[in-house]
Amino acid sequence: MNFKQYLPVFQWASSYQKGWLKPDIFAGLTVGVMLVPQGIAYAMIAGLPPIYGLYTALIPLLVYAVLGTSRQLSVGPVAMDSLIVASGISTLAAVGSEHFVILAITLAFFVGLFQILFGLFRLGFLVNFLSRPVISGFTSGSAIIIAFNQLGNLLGIPVGQGNQIHILLLDFFKEIQKIHWITALIGISSVALLFISKRYLSKFPSSFVIVVVGIIFVYAFHLNELGVAVIGEIPKGLPHFQLPSINQENFQALSSLALTLALIGFMEAISVAKTMESKHNDHKVNANQELVALGFGNLVGSFFQAYPSTAGLSRTAVNDQAGGKTQLSALVSALVVGLTLLFLTPVFFFLPKAVLAAIIIFAAFGLLDFKVPRKLLTFNRLDLIILNVTLLITIIFGIKEGILTGIIISLAMLIFKSTKPHIAVLGKVPNTNFYRNIERFGDLVIDKEILIIRLDAQLYFVNTSYFKDKVYEFAREKGDDLKLVILVFDSINNLDSSAIYVLDEIHNYFSEKGINIVLTGIKGPVRDALAKSGLIKKIKYDHCFMNIQEAVDSFSQDKLQKQGAYSYQQFIKQINR
Repeated sequence: MNFKQYLPVFQWASSYQKGWLKPDIFAGLTVGVMLVPQGIAYAMIAGLPPIYGLYTALIPLLVYAVLGTSRQLSVGPVAMDSLIVASGISTLAAVGSEHFVILAITLAFFVGLFQILFGLFRLGFLVNFLSRPVISGFTSGSAIIIAFNQLGNLLGIPVGQGNQIHILLLDFFKEIQKIHWITALIGISSVALLFISKRYLSKFPSSFVIVVVGIIFVYAFHLNELGVAVIGEIPKGLPHFQLPSINQENFQALSSLALTLALIGFMEAISVAKTMESKHNDHKVNANQELVALGFGNLVGSFFQAYPSTAGLSRTAVNDQAGGKTQLSALVSALVVGLTLLFLTPVFFFLPKAVLAAIIIFAAFGLLDFKVPRKLLTFNRLDLIILNVTLLITIIFGIKEGILTGIIISLAMLIFKSTKPHIAVLGKVPNTNFYRNIERFGDLVIDKEILIIRLDAQLYFVNTSYFKDKVYEFAREKGDDLKLVILVFDSINNLDSSAIYVLDEIHNYFSEKGINIVLTGIKGPVRDALAKSGLIKKIKYDHCFMNIQEAVDSFSQDKLQKQGAYSYQQFIKQINR
């Protein structure tokens, strides 16, 4: 048994270098200091007590360090997934209630189960159904909702939370006159410090600093007695083992949400992991193993009161910038979280909620995607429409509705484009054997007796009718002079039954008119399909050529029916050498 394949910890541990120890420890401490306030803050987004954010910052991180294939990835609670947890479970239980907490922990179990199954059955490709415009629109929409949900905590306004922008804004403006100015000063100054430090001191642990400063100010000046909201008591101690509430009722209620989180969590993690892989050439990221690692992190975490987790982009970037070489840095980060749970939770009693709101808003701003829309505006406005529709649906109707709409639109556009693929009529470039699209190139040689058609897509049931109609249309445009039709199959890798039937119809159509039809550029799987269906005997082997010029030469020399310039049998012998 290859332990390194199934337990990647042995890959980096067996080749660990002494010089990596110091940067790993430093990076681990840096991320750990960052992870504690983030864990508390993201638990607030999820509608959970702060302690569950710390549990989620501990257990999945330890599991990923053993099973993950990325050496820089930092796993734990993240803003977007936390918002999805809150918006999804809030329809099933009151936010913050005991039942809400139970469902959030159980959700982590189902998310982990789905991710493990996806990894074992190598279904990582499913994330490809989330196109880049959909991801961008959904992420930006989620960031807006996350930020607006924290305005109340940032300014000390008594407003509720939700996942619909118009309701959030309506509630905000109704209560805006109730701004608590001390809270607002703390919150706004914290946001300003975070952005300033990002601009000028990128390696500065600004989140940790504003947490410490916020606690000191509240404690020293008794600001909690003046109306500044604080976190309050956080239970001390490591999470204990407890079975999640796994039953049929909860599975039915949470399965769609779990599936959404499983895919989105993997999408977030694999994109960050691939970025790190391209930056470092000392390891290879395995997508299916990543699914298994994330899955076990969520599943095992659910037995220790963790809610769904995935990789955090900002923490991973900090880990890399601080010099992290292996997942030992993750173990050091987990140690920081563990020590905090054991000894330091009382310190956070006076932590202002405005500071946490500032950390969350800062993280949400980092999720806003401005680059993709700007690029799409220049070269693909249809995808830009998909992005904006996804964003608007996300902020107006909800998180799940936004991602579902984006996927449906992407699939609809994929199907639409597949039904009408690009088909080109070719002409010869003078004094060469090259053939190009007559609509894109001028001065091409076009023989009135020959029609050359190239399909720039796969030929299958979705587009066979369109292909047939276009072939007939091009043939009618040629008129009575047409003597030869050449179908260029360079882009076709396989044929389904619908394609076989339509090729048979096309062959019969031209044969009845006394027009020869030949094929060029046939690949192995296409040859196999033609042979097994018996259609190749009907088309005839000597009507199959390696390239367009051979087909044209054969016709020009009046040898098409006798032998062909390069027969199908010769072609097979050539490629089998």
